[in-house]
Amino acid sequence: MNKMYKVLATASIMALAAVPLTAGAQDIPPAPIHTGQGQIVKQAIVVPAVWGQITDFVNDASGKFITVKGRGLAITDQNEMILNITKDTKIIDARGKTVALKTIIDEKKVVKAFYGPNITKSFPARGTALTLVVQDNSFTGIEGTVGEVQDNGIVVTGSNIYSSSEETVVLYFADNVQIFDQNGQAIKADVIQTGMTVRSIYGPAVTKSIPPQSTTKYVVVNTDIEEQVPPGTDGIITNIADKQITVIGNPMEQGGVNYVILTVDEQTEIVNEKGESLTADALKQDARVEAYYGEVMTMIYPAQTHADKLVVKAAQSNKVEGTIEASDRAGKDQVYVNVGSDDSTSNDIILNIGEATQVIYSLGFDSGLVAGSKIVAYHANEMTDSIPGMTNAEIVIVNNDNAAGTAE
Repeated sequence: MNKMYKVLATASIMALAAVPLTAGAQDIPPAPIHTGQGQIVKQAIVVPAVWGQITDFVNDASGKFITVKGRGLAITDQNEMILNITKDTKIIDARGKTVALKTIIDEKKVVKAFYGPNITKSFPARGTALTLVVQDNSFTGIEGTVGEVQDNGIVVTGSNIYSSSEETVVLYFADNVQIFDQNGQAIKADVIQTGMTVRSIYGPAVTKSIPPQSTTKYVVVNTDIEEQVPPGTDGIITNIADKQITVIGNPMEQGGVNYVILTVDEQTEIVNEKGESLTADALKQDARVEAYYGEVMTMIYPAQTHADKLVVKAAQSNKVEGTIEASDRAGKDQVYVNVGSDDSTSNDIILNIGEATQVIYSLGFDSGLVAGSKIVAYHANEMTDSIPGMTNAEIVIVNNDNAAGTAE
């Protein structure tokens, strides 16, 4: 019985020795394991790899390094790696023939870059290249947002992972397509929805149509759809008339304008800062609001559109009306305001005009903050105890008609 075991083991070892040494790194033959029952079972050797193009090459006193960007050979492998090329790194084609690294870089060849298990936690991760296997076919990739879901594909708009250029591409799913979610779990194509973000590898064939079309075998989908925050204005209601409100303030980070007339109707969502529903009666002149609206608006001044959502704030606004007067008390970037445009000076103020101050001209042209201009101003809560008091102007609305008459 023992002799039979020896014969089996010897035969298996001889079979392993017969495997061509030119096999690609992904074809490394598994090592044999004895089960204790006279059988030898194959054990797969899993070597991580990044599959893509070499996007950077550094050769200096610290060593020789390449950056490979594309996709992980397995879903758990890195999409991008900085790899140290050592004297032990093998660079071959799929048939085991040695290939010059310069040729790969110059011809933008796609490689499967197998690396050792010890990698850094940086981004991109760094490690040591074991074997580079040059591929016969090339590909490219895109990171972007799904704009349309079709019967057997998706339309994606985003950035090319190599050129960083903005593009829109129609990607059809290959029969053997691999689709994963952000957690590395395999999912079906019907899970993909408009608005989801994806990273997809496609090609090599791409049509010259507009938009271009190609086939993808690999898609990673972030199934968590981020809520798109619409453009808006964080400001003050300066006028109410005929189911319309005028809001002046600062554009939101995601976009918006500083001066807009909004139509309010039954489709407009009106809430307080806690998200509790309010009626249109809560929209008072001089109230502070966050106004959200669509991207489409009239091409007139001020812009006009529909109010999708209004958040009414509890904070009160501080408003004055008066005339700008020449005064030695007002320094650079300041205006002296005769509040009430009367003979009394006890309630006059000096407004600091800063970068954050929104200056709005009633007729749309910049007549300047000149003496004689009639203004409505909203200012900060803080004011000095001096006479006149000084405060920061948030909004200044200038009556252009009056300013033009004074200039004449």
